[in-house]
Formats: sequence, structure tokens, C-alpha cells
Amino acid sequence: MNSQAAVLDSRVLVLNRTWMPIRSAAVREVLGMLCTGSAKVVEPATYEVYDFESWAEVAALPHEPVIRSAYLQMRVPEVVLLALYDGMPRREVVFTRRNIFKRDRYACQYCGSQPGTSELTIDHVIPKARGGQSTWTNCVLACVPCNARKASRTPEESAMRLRRSPIQPKWHPTVFLPLGQRRESWDKFLSRAYWNVPLES
Repeated sequence: MNSQAAVLDSRVLVLNRTWMPIRSAAVREVLGMLCTGSAKVVEPATYEVYDFESWAEVAALPHEPVIRSAYLQMRVPEVVLLALYDGMPRREVVFTRRNIFKRDRYACQYCGSQPGTSELTIDHVIPKARGGQSTWTNCVLACVPCNARKASRTPEESAMRLRRSPIQPKWHPTVFLPLGQRRESWDKFLSRAYWNVPLES
């Protein structure tokens, strides 16, 4: 990958119209947004906002990456502000084995033990033999002894009690921001909590 391709693939923080961070986007995608006027560049140091033409006139510092073409040389934006969209994207947390472990905090939902991932299983609260589905609200972590004790019965039939009811976790709105490519300039727009993402989208 050449350096210009790497620049175009680097990430830019995208804010909605109310200045809330909603996602990150590749520089190449952001250029299209700037050209159509659907987004403007935010200078993180001053919070000044620039359209495509005015941003193209801002000189890059010697150490800053730039976008080069036959017609211009432009600083790479780090934050952009959408012109119209003021919502937050709606997404759901994917139902996966890994996310069940994270939701249940690597603990048996019957006895509360944390024996390690190799000693934990996925239990269907309503057994599959009884028509139970593999869903957020019917699957929980269970240690091997508890799973064996419950067998193909319901918790009530096994005289076992769930420590908490299984629910579908809510999606974290900034789960998709790339941790490895986080920029220091984004700190002004993101709280530290955004980087401790508990589940995957």
C-alpha cells in the first residue's frame, strides 16, 4: 500500500449536526461528503468549521499528511460535521457466543461462579427439545456442573434460579470507532467511556 492509499484509508471522526460523535469514516468517503456539501471540516483546535473550498486553502504543516491530486494539495481532515443528519444510528448487538460471554460477564448465571471460558457453556433456559430458541432472552452462561444438573429441564423443574433474566443488550453508539486508529484530536468530542466498548456490533 503506498502512502497516499494509506492516507485515504485513514479514519475521520464523524459528528452529527448537533456535534455528537456517531461513527468514523475513511478519508476517501469523507472527501465525497465534503465535495457534495453534506459535511464540513471541523478544526479540532479552534472548533472552526470549513467547507471544501475554504479547507483546501488552509496550509498543511510540514509533519501533517496531505491529500494530493493533479489540481490540489489538501490537509487530511480529522473531524467532520454533517450538515443535515442529527440522529444517532440504530443498530443491534450481534447475537454471538462471544457477546453472550461478555453480556454475562464470564459468570455462570445459576451459581455465579467464574471458572474460566473452557468450563462455561451456553444453556438454553427453555431447552431446545421443548422448542427453546437460540436468542438473547433464552440463552445464558452456565458452568459445567450447573448445566449437567439442569439437563433438558427448565430452571423451575430443576429447582434452579437464574441470578438475572437474560436480555438483549443495548448497542453502544460508538462501538464501531476503531480503537487502534483513535486520534488525539478526537478526545475533545469523545469521553473516555466510549473506548471501553463492552460488546460488538
